[in-house]
Amino acid sequence: MRPSERHSFPHRRGLVIVTTLATAYVASHFFRASNVTIGLELMRDLGIGPEALGALTGAFFFGFAAMQIPCGFFFDHFGPRRTVAGMLMLATIGGIIFTMAPTWPVLLTGRVLMGAGFGAMLIGSMVVISRWFPPDRFSTLTAMVLAIGLLGNLIATTPLAWASQAASWRIVFGAAVLFTAVAAIAIWVLVRDAPPGHPFLARTPEPIRQMLQGLLEVLSSPRLKPILVLSFCSYACTFTVQGLWGGPFLREVHGLTPIEAGNVLLLAVIAYQVGMLAFGPLDRLLDTRKWIAIGGHIVIVSILATLALTPTPPIWLPVGAVIAIGFFSASSTMVMTHGRAIFPDRLIGRGIATINTSVMLGVACLQTFSGMVVGAFEPLADGARTETAYRALFGVLTLVLIVAVAIYGRSQDIKPSQEMRGRG
Repeated sequence: MRPSERHSFPHRRGLVIVTTLATAYVASHFFRASNVTIGLELMRDLGIGPEALGALTGAFFFGFAAMQIPCGFFFDHFGPRRTVAGMLMLATIGGIIFTMAPTWPVLLTGRVLMGAGFGAMLIGSMVVISRWFPPDRFSTLTAMVLAIGLLGNLIATTPLAWASQAASWRIVFGAAVLFTAVAAIAIWVLVRDAPPGHPFLARTPEPIRQMLQGLLEVLSSPRLKPILVLSFCSYACTFTVQGLWGGPFLREVHGLTPIEAGNVLLLAVIAYQVGMLAFGPLDRLLDTRKWIAIGGHIVIVSILATLALTPTPPIWLPVGAVIAIGFFSASSTMVMTHGRAIFPDRLIGRGIATINTSVMLGVACLQTFSGMVVGAFEPLADGARTETAYRALFGVLTLVLIVAVAIYGRSQDIKPSQEMRGRG
């Protein structure tokens, strides 16, 4: 084998591994986003209100957040292969419980277990990328993982709406559970923790005390705190629209049918995928991460404020707003990439896990709180929520994101050029 071929082989193998993880990530996005399409059906079938729906949606992310720090330990101790495969089996068990649940408490239990099981997916992919590829490829490959994973969001829009009307959401969920189990097996067979010769493969696993000291080292980093604030609020605000209330808003306020609302959400997910591919390489092109993230979030703030302040808008405005939020929410990738750059390889699992804990805990809290905001307004005679309730929700999201961006603005940028010089 020629030297150039030996050099490129790890990257080719790494692409196979990353693609396998990204394909499995499809199931996580499907389950987390499905309530935006079938939320009204769940409320009707189980006799629950918006508060319970918000809690049910947030339960996935509470389970997800609870496993981030433990998974960080597992990744640094056992490696991504064993950790992700094992956690996906937990997600499979949770999916079975959710699919067969006869009551809301059982449904809630299954959703928590699903969130906990899928909690390993994104961190595992990022750890693998960090070890198989140079740092200036991290954001591009992370964006690729997210773009592929978002196929699950696509399936959770129009296809789920159509299948739920044609048969039952439980049948669709059963197929998704089977896919999750197969994905766990594929990861066990194909994924490897690091390329040959990587220090991780020759490491001496840290004892528990040393692992806890590493976590304290991560948490005590002063550069991490403003990143955690925006991480907590960014995805929480956009996913409250894209993953919970966007569909009901379009149906109850603007009169769209389930299929029509599903089509809008489908376009929003496609816009998110395009955004991931567009934002992914920008840090290398512009040599900044912080200012790309700030720019994207300022646009999102403007869109949310428009929805909050505009009464009875023409239909193109809310439809365009939901789709535009999908595109610009991809700027959150830069926040994660910014945070990842803070930590050395020995802390990479715990560092990314800490940031992802903030992301998912923010979603869990805001999803639950959003149900309270919408539920605080008296519904119409037919049970539908009013435009005022949704405008109040968009106003809350606007204020939350303004504060988060202001705090993040105090962070220190870490440029790709600086990382590459350090690596050299």
